[in-house]
Amino acid sequence: MFTGIIQAIGTVAAIEPRGEDVRLRLETGKLDLDDVRLGDSIAVDGVCLTAVQLPGDGFWADVSGETLACTTLEALGSGARVNLEKALTPTTRMGGHLVSGHVDGVGEVVQRKTDGRSERFNIKAPDTLARYIAAKGSICVNGISLTVNAVHGAVMELNIVPHTLQETTMDQLQPGTRVNLEVDIIARYLERLLLGEKAAQSDAGITRQLLADYGFVRE
Repeated sequence: MFTGIIQAIGTVAAIEPRGEDVRLRLETGKLDLDDVRLGDSIAVDGVCLTAVQLPGDGFWADVSGETLACTTLEALGSGARVNLEKALTPTTRMGGHLVSGHVDGVGEVVQRKTDGRSERFNIKAPDTLARYIAAKGSICVNGISLTVNAVHGAVMELNIVPHTLQETTMDQLQPGTRVNLEVDIIARYLERLLLGEKAAQSDAGITRQLLADYGFVRE
């Protein structure tokens, strides 16, 4: 688990194809690796990866074909900058929100504009994720815990303050950039709980009738 508070910006130093998979070498910059051991988890742009080698100035991680297909890691090239966060511990400050490092989908930046000293981004999520995104709720974008200012259909508005622009890779995002999205884990589990016994059905989903049955809407 992670918090979505980025601890360092790393750099992709090497990419080695391994059949359908790849092995990445990440240089971790100011990230303190003194307490990292082989097998530990580190989030790379919001994707939970396992350290399989620790050369001293970074780590190597294997990335499966499934992860490549479902995230933006497939598009990374040598020299790409990425957000890094070590897995949380029982004493970690919960400055963001609970993040699993399991990307739910890939979104796209559709607009960026300056607002005072901040930057406002509009990011379109896949339609299947729109129901999990709420105004003033939490969203994880490339591993960064952010607050949603407003939602218009599948498009969310985000306000990024100067500190976040400086300490993460948000400042390199432009319209057309694809980003990893992870919705609030509570929203995902709440949906399953609302389904009740219907969750065991392969075609189960939240419907207006189901919400009415539980008293959430009036017919």
